[in-house]
Amino acid sequence: MPKGIRPTQDKVRKAVFDILGDINGLSFLELFAGSGAVGFEAASRGVTELTLVEDSRDALKEIRNNIESLKLTSCNLYPFAAEKAVQVFYKDKLKFDVIFIDPPYYEDMAKKTLQMLGGYDILAPNGLVIVQHFKKDILPNKAGDLKLFRESKYGDTVLSFFRKSPD
Repeated sequence: MPKGIRPTQDKVRKAVFDILGDINGLSFLELFAGSGAVGFEAASRGVTELTLVEDSRDALKEIRNNIESLKLTSCNLYPFAAEKAVQVFYKDKLKFDVIFIDPPYYEDMAKKTLQMLGGYDILAPNGLVIVQHFKKDILPNKAGDLKLFRESKYGDTVLSFFRKSPD
């Protein structure tokens, strides 16, 4: 685990995938990948394409080592800040079925990133955005065409689930 990384707790990671259910064949984007553990879990559950975004040099080294040791051939790693990556994906017309966001706590990054995703359409039509955030970080119920439909709490951690709203 790279220094300065707050890994997603096992119980929270399990909850994400229990809630998602069958993700076989979907595309999965993990912004603020850290160690990449959530994305690697998605790969083990059959996602067709895994995309990881991380800008920490130490974390990138560990992610690359893990990609190699896991022999992942359908994993794209972007060594960018999340904001730049989202802009690149939008420009390249990339869409993802599941977008998982776990930004650093206490910096209002969860709200800022969610609002950015509301402005850049990189979510597939029936896709989901999952934001892992600190319980005191209050997210809006709506960001662009993304609408909150579920929240689950695990100690100090909250998982907020968004999907595109038809209105």
